[in-house]
Amino acid sequence: MVDEDATLVIRDVRPWGGERADVVVAGSRIAAVTPPGAVPAGSASLGTATEVQGRGQVALPGLVNTHAHVDKSWWGHPWESYGGEGGTQGRIAHERARRDALGIPGEAVATRVLRESLRTGTTRVRTHVDVDLGVGLRGIEAVRAAGAALDDAIELSIVAFPQDGVLRRPGVLDLLRQAAVAGAEHIGGLDPSVIDRDPVGQLDGLFDIAADTGCGIDIHLHEPADLGAFSFDLILDRVERLGIAPGKVNVAHGFAIVDVDPVRRRDLLARMAGLGVTMTTVAPVRMKQLPLHEFDEAGVRFGFGTDGIRDLWSPYGDGDVLGIAWQYARAGGVVRDEDLVRVVEIASRDGARFVTDEEHDLVAGARADVVLVDAENPMDALVRRVPRSLVVAGGRVFDPAELAQHPWE
Repeated sequence: MVDEDATLVIRDVRPWGGERADVVVAGSRIAAVTPPGAVPAGSASLGTATEVQGRGQVALPGLVNTHAHVDKSWWGHPWESYGGEGGTQGRIAHERARRDALGIPGEAVATRVLRESLRTGTTRVRTHVDVDLGVGLRGIEAVRAAGAALDDAIELSIVAFPQDGVLRRPGVLDLLRQAAVAGAEHIGGLDPSVIDRDPVGQLDGLFDIAADTGCGIDIHLHEPADLGAFSFDLILDRVERLGIAPGKVNVAHGFAIVDVDPVRRRDLLARMAGLGVTMTTVAPVRMKQLPLHEFDEAGVRFGFGTDGIRDLWSPYGDGDVLGIAWQYARAGGVVRDEDLVRVVEIASRDGARFVTDEEHDLVAGARADVVLVDAENPMDALVRRVPRSLVVAGGRVFDPAELAQHPWE
């Protein structure tokens, strides 16, 4: 009997807004999703299992942040006024000047950000972590320690990220290789034409490491229009030539994909789909959004990320992936029920592939990541950005109210 091993029963919820059910959890996994009352309340066979009342709320899989920078927030510090110059180069310089004073990178910084992410229902995170000559691999160690401080309630996937460039800072490629050998799941890159002014050299260096170590690649690509499309082509050429496995290479931001004409975008998407190259977006409010139907029809996966969370790049951001999904849907004119649900799927169930290879849903065998929202259905939860009532992460129950913290505490 499934209830004999149960450690938690979440009573009377509506998975994905459907029929009422009980979610039975054994350890860190969902053991069964049963009709309500199939496991009697107070049953002796439940032993010491915890029982939580869902009161008919909508249950969703844990949210997934596919593009974060949890190593470098000033969440938890007093207000930090925006300073320095604008643009990518200006923000890099300002961050380098201020990060030591704010304890960046550090375990305390990352813990505060992950705690806030958990409060809003995020249970899996792919996070970029700066690797450079100033911090070495210390940021990765801090983020891993922060995850452990939360008892690994949030499953992490690390991208060793060369924020200050790859080739223009001799020694960074060696650090990226060290990070990959030490277990970083991915290495990053950044605007190979604009930052390093040597796109072939940067990409060859990154792909050599990936081919040698088996790590993934996740490249920030802000380059616009034809320049960005050129970088897309260079990336895809290397994926094809080296036979990199599907899902191992991701392009973050990828603004060029919406800048180019529809035919060029169609061709790029078809090639990406064939090679299994994915994308992540932070749904920037002043730019065109990734076209939902074009990506789905082509078969190109994409995920939502928060980017920085109240950091030296911007005072905005709170770590709520559902808020980013709302931003994407609103800015992209997503209004039909099936499309609104699709956005929620990308923010939760389907986004998990950026962190894990296992199934991520409200089904038996999946990691027990469940978020309860007091909403009519998933569409309502999205458009109203409904607060999370309860978060279950890896079978552990978290009360969002108990996780709440002021940004400056």
